[in-house]
Amino acid sequence: MALLPPPPPPPPPAGARDPVTPEPWASRPPSPAQPLLRQEAKEEEEGEETDIQDAWGTGTAEQRRRGFGEAAEPADSAEEGQAEAGVAAAGGSGSPAGGAGGDGESWRQLLAWLQRRQPQCCPCAAPLPRSAAYCCHGGTKMAALAYNLGKREINHYFSVRSAKVLALVAVLLLAACHLASRRYRGNDSCEYLLSSGRFLGEKVWQPHSCMMHKYKISEAKNCLVDKHIAFIGDSRIRQLFYSFVKIINPQFKEEGNKHENIPFEDKLASVKVDFLWHPEVNGSMKQCIKVWTEDSIAKPHVIVAGAATWSIKIHNGSSEGLSQYKMNITSIAPLLEKLAKTSDVYWVLQDPVYEDLLSENRKMITNEKIDAYNEAAVSILNSSTRNSKSNVKMFSVSKLIAQETIMESLDGLHLPESSRETSAMILMNVYCNKILKPVDGSCCQPRPPLTLIQKLAACFFTLSITGYLIFYIIHRNAHRKNKPCTDLESGEEKKNIINTPVSSLEILLQSFCKLGLIMAYFYMCDRANLFMKENKFYTHSSFFIPIIYILVLGVFYNENTKETKVLNREQTDEWKGWMQLVILIYHISGASTFLPVYMHIRVLVAAYLFQTGYGHFSYFWIKGDFGIHRVCQVLFRLNFLVVVLCIVMDRPYQFYYFVPLVTVWFMVIYITLALWPQIIQKKANGNCFWHFGLLLKLGFLLLFICFLAYSQGAFEKIFSLWPLSKCFELKGNVYEWWFRWRLDRYVVFHGMLFAFIYLALQKRQVLSEGKGEPLFSNKISNFLLFISVVSFLTYSIWASSCKNKAECNELHPSVSVVQILAFILIRNIPGYARSVYSSFFAWFGKISLEVLVSQRSKP
Repeated sequence: MALLPPPPPPPPPAGARDPVTPEPWASRPPSPAQPLLRQEAKEEEEGEETDIQDAWGTGTAEQRRRGFGEAAEPADSAEEGQAEAGVAAAGGSGSPAGGAGGDGESWRQLLAWLQRRQPQCCPCAAPLPRSAAYCCHGGTKMAALAYNLGKREINHYFSVRSAKVLALVAVLLLAACHLASRRYRGNDSCEYLLSSGRFLGEKVWQPHSCMMHKYKISEAKNCLVDKHIAFIGDSRIRQLFYSFVKIINPQFKEEGNKHENIPFEDKLASVKVDFLWHPEVNGSMKQCIKVWTEDSIAKPHVIVAGAATWSIKIHNGSSEGLSQYKMNITSIAPLLEKLAKTSDVYWVLQDPVYEDLLSENRKMITNEKIDAYNEAAVSILNSSTRNSKSNVKMFSVSKLIAQETIMESLDGLHLPESSRETSAMILMNVYCNKILKPVDGSCCQPRPPLTLIQKLAACFFTLSITGYLIFYIIHRNAHRKNKPCTDLESGEEKKNIINTPVSSLEILLQSFCKLGLIMAYFYMCDRANLFMKENKFYTHSSFFIPIIYILVLGVFYNENTKETKVLNREQTDEWKGWMQLVILIYHISGASTFLPVYMHIRVLVAAYLFQTGYGHFSYFWIKGDFGIHRVCQVLFRLNFLVVVLCIVMDRPYQFYYFVPLVTVWFMVIYITLALWPQIIQKKANGNCFWHFGLLLKLGFLLLFICFLAYSQGAFEKIFSLWPLSKCFELKGNVYEWWFRWRLDRYVVFHGMLFAFIYLALQKRQVLSEGKGEPLFSNKISNFLLFISVVSFLTYSIWASSCKNKAECNELHPSVSVVQILAFILIRNIPGYARSVYSSFFAWFGKISLEVLVSQRSKP
């Protein structure tokens, strides 16, 4: 029914301004506040009350959806649509400080108009008596409106699109800064490793701009096979020799006469390491080095030399001793340079001493004298070649290490064992990184040459970017031709509206263009030496502070779910999202060294696989779609990014172990349910016998899993067959794949079994899944919640009391499901908890697989 127009308002008193009367500022371009002024003034004239609470609530949800790139849902009614439109207009684009046409004045007019309005009860409050109604004045509404407008502005400007733009700008600026730094300071990471660095914490040494790998016994032997390493010098070099040998053989003991030569040989690995006692740079050391230059067979592959403290002691720190040292080192410098052409030669500079702990017969060894001897060695050895840089490398990093740890020395002269181990590991990295190319050892590792397939991939992405730019330029020119023109008669602008259709080829090229840029960024981070890299060092603050931060953000962005079923789509996306963010922080902070955190992260990985079993089983059970189209669709979704990364990064498929894991488990689920007899929900509803048939299938699956878990030989034979071996081998064997598969071997089965039980209970209407309703009756719900909380905490206590990773990993496959089920019940039994979700976490959940894979593309 049409409404009669309202009577004209009475004329305002002299000097007063009517809210809807055009003001001088109204002729300016509209500000974000003006539509709201006009709308509310019109509602007052008609005697209607605006449902502010509904409008604010809808507007907030809308902005949340805009903030995370989701399209707004259509309004349920005309009133809701009008309310959303009104709030959207009020919070449009712009801010009080940044709008066009004097927005600051417009906002002041809005606030002044709100203050002139009659007091109204707060929209969120219950009806109040007339005497109390005046306590809820316009200031409350004004504050709430200002809060929502400010929140709208934040959500508008800090959206996914703006975040991507900021990230792109940050990457470009960082790349430019790092490129300039590399050109200014040099790009030799070996030089950084040998001369600079700092301690992370107490014992973790961090070289400048590169990562140091901690070599295991097998890796060290593999690197040094058929190699001869010689250490020549004084007692400090002997200490370095012992620490180096203990990397190869930890049982090697420091015994025997210390002032004589000490040999070491591992005949199985064909590794030979010798220490030659020459405490002074004199004729004896020169003769030893000269023999190596004349005999190519006896010449070591690596020579580590250094001496000075004995010269200072014997000459009582006199200047004559320094002069003699300079003459002697000048005589051996050409010999060292000749050896350095075919062998790796390192001259170890003298470490500082702790003068307060030195004995009386060593008091003449001062840091001032040591610096003078080091300066002499550096100047002479670096000037041994006139036209090029010296091939003899200065091992000066031990000085920096000693400056931090010499106070722990027992005699003030010799370094503590931890410092010697660090220096020995640096030597191992200098020589072995270029041979073994460890993923987490970027120091002294040259950029790998591009393979043919990498070059083809680069050409493909370059052509895609070029093609998209051509399309973009063509469309831009076409858009310029369709600019609005002014009609000379009417003075109005007329525009020829021509919607240029976007071809599928252009969309495809745009997608490949984005993918190419992402792959280029990954390559720069992982395979190039553009960005500086750093070893991970765990501290509690580096892990838990970011966890608290993302938790606050996740709670801030919450919305109502579209449905209130157990593990609905929004809830599973939220679950995957917060788990992925926690795993990301775990990898960045290096929290795997802290066992309680490691065990809880293992549960999160198991929860991903649990969802794999739950989701795929539910689909096949309900839909009954076992066609090849479904299989190809899932396999493509899981593996496309990984295949591209394997091509661009030149990595094996098993390097991204989680994707092979979920791919194999998907095929296991598919084969289990697709084999005869195919049992689906529709068939089982007609006869309960089919439920027992499905349980029998799951039982056989469990037996098969147990057989492979405890038969490592059979497992390795299966996956060592061609072509499976090409996908699952890492470093020449499938042990890593067997370990990863065995660690979470039961959780996918648990997910399938949970899905079967839940869908059966749902079909028989045992569960109450209405909005706000508890899942079971109050007594049962409270009991299950109590059991779930106790189980959740019990697992956490057990994980915190584990002695070592091996013990925990052995029990993890059997007990991880306890905490997973406890979380599901806690999250879904209360109706209010099941009715809301975090849109912040859900957004990350939709790209959780991509984020997880991207973590493995970088060290």
